[in-house]
Amino acid sequence: MSRTAITGARIFDGERCHDDSHLIVEDGRIIALARGAAPAGLSVTDLAGGILSPGFIDVQVNGGGGVLLNENPTAEGMGAIAAAHRRYGTTALLPTLITDTRERTAATIEAAIAAQVPGVIGLHLEGPHLDPARKGAHLAELMRPLKDDDIALYASAAEKLGSLMVTLAPRNATPEAVARLAKAGVIVSLGHAECTADEAEALFDAGARGATHLYNAMSPLTHREPGLVGAVLTRGDVWTGIIADGHHVDPRALEVAFAAKAGPARIFLVTDAMSLVGSDEDEFQLNGRTVRRHRGDFCPRLTLEDGTLAGSDIDMASSLRFLVAKTGMSVEDTLRRATADPADFLRIGDVRGRLVPGARADLVHLDDDLNVKSVWLAEEL
Repeated sequence: MSRTAITGARIFDGERCHDDSHLIVEDGRIIALARGAAPAGLSVTDLAGGILSPGFIDVQVNGGGGVLLNENPTAEGMGAIAAAHRRYGTTALLPTLITDTRERTAATIEAAIAAQVPGVIGLHLEGPHLDPARKGAHLAELMRPLKDDDIALYASAAEKLGSLMVTLAPRNATPEAVARLAKAGVIVSLGHAECTADEAEALFDAGARGATHLYNAMSPLTHREPGLVGAVLTRGDVWTGIIADGHHVDPRALEVAFAAKAGPARIFLVTDAMSLVGSDEDEFQLNGRTVRRHRGDFCPRLTLEDGTLAGSDIDMASSLRFLVAKTGMSVEDTLRRATADPADFLRIGDVRGRLVPGARADLVHLDDDLNVKSVWLAEEL
């Protein structure tokens, strides 16, 4: 066994940056992060500037590299998606299946269980137990109530997958059903929901852990009915993902969300990326409908023919740069939203998202402008 010391860059450990320090890695695991020069006798990698960070974690990735999970729900499809996002610093992700048929959902779960794909750490089912009133780009006709056989399927899958996340809405899931899922280890998230704050609170109290892409496809905050947005922003125990691409959420609304949930970090970045990330194509098919890319100033916008937003065309590194540029958030806080915070949401913060002894050495080297220079998976070190 050989130990390697990585030096020459600021080192972000998941919480804060360290200057004049080195990281020691052995067999794909973090051994130590220490100040000063690396001990003599170690193999040394000098990064010559920039920032060394834990690899990014994305819990909502519909596609990438020209592959959409709904159209290719296989281990090979998941591998292609993970490989496409790895070049942008994402070393762990949940391939995400949006609302589809029972058969496609079951097949995707089976493929995820069987897959042994670097970077794929579970599965996110965004539907089908959503609210047609907030369907977004999902097909309302495929949405349905959560039933006992669904619960049994998801509970069984949660035992076999690293992480199983299910996005659902109060309209199609009772507090009792959510409690059963949570007890079985399923990470329940509320989204695509037209509901009152009280209805959302009931599911949070029952065990729902978070919300899916804050603000988008959910009942808004108003002064007499706070809706799902209000319930999320006022609960210190509730996590939420948020999309920072300039299309889904105005930068001022991003600032409101981060200010409302100050203190223990409870907001993490997601891309909600579609197949065009890492691809030169300008359109793709989603449940038989055409989604087109409209190129813009910061990143393209993806829409259905009627103008409905249909996921994003952004990668995680670009999301970080957008957040810093448009909100003034510090680099440390921004990096945390893509590393330690999503790891904690998934309850894997002891092995991913932080550079602490025993954690996986999934690493990304960034320049000072947060452009990706190099990416390593633990298996490569």
